[in-house]
Amino acid sequence: MKEPAMEMNFEEGQVLLLDKPVGWTSFDVVNKVRQVIKHLNKGKKVKVGHAGTLDPLASGLVIICTGKATRKIEAMQLMEKEYMAMVEFGKTTPSYDLETDFDGEYPTVHITKDMLEEVLMRFRGTIEQVPPLYSAKHHNGERAYELARRGESSPLRPHTVEIYKLEISSFRMPEVQLQVNCSKGTYIRSLAHDIGMACASGAYLKGLRRTAIPPYQVEDALTPAMFEEKMKNFVSNTDILRINDLL
Repeated sequence: MKEPAMEMNFEEGQVLLLDKPVGWTSFDVVNKVRQVIKHLNKGKKVKVGHAGTLDPLASGLVIICTGKATRKIEAMQLMEKEYMAMVEFGKTTPSYDLETDFDGEYPTVHITKDMLEEVLMRFRGTIEQVPPLYSAKHHNGERAYELARRGESSPLRPHTVEIYKLEISSFRMPEVQLQVNCSKGTYIRSLAHDIGMACASGAYLKGLRRTAIPPYQVEDALTPAMFEEKMKNFVSNTDILRINDLL
């Protein structure tokens, strides 16, 4: 029994869910989708954009909009984000993650789960957060990470963010996994660093995965490779699946 035909018009507008691999930038994902669509479209370009960046060292959900759906991007960027963050206590790095080498070691034996629970209470709700020095924030016309890589200081102003949920998912010191639901503009790296300091220790973000941008879930997303393969199948199985206006 044949499946019903599926219509997909990228020019009219599609919202695509992609699972970004570690090592890719959000723009890498956009470029891959753009290349695949351009090939299907016989070289004709279609507008493609993403609704929120994700650091190269992180994996997980990136929302891609095409064609007329790119009008939704600004509103989607304001949506809540959900992450699973692996935080390692006892060490720090200048970038607050594994982009840079360790620059300090701190005691952790005093950190209990009950203590951490109390500390996390301080970070729920509306908080002021200073972006990492290794961030895309601008300072005097340059990206902060460009200055940091040259060894130059770039004092960044704190900004207000919302932490809707901050819970311990796994406590195996020195590593702790946290579920974080937060607003646009929240730096999970800064959150890890600040939590480490609040525990009279140090901490950095060892791993990060964006699991949802409610109501969208990463379980429903395709990796870039899976997306490319699926689009090839759309073309090769035209008796089952149809892409209107693209071929």
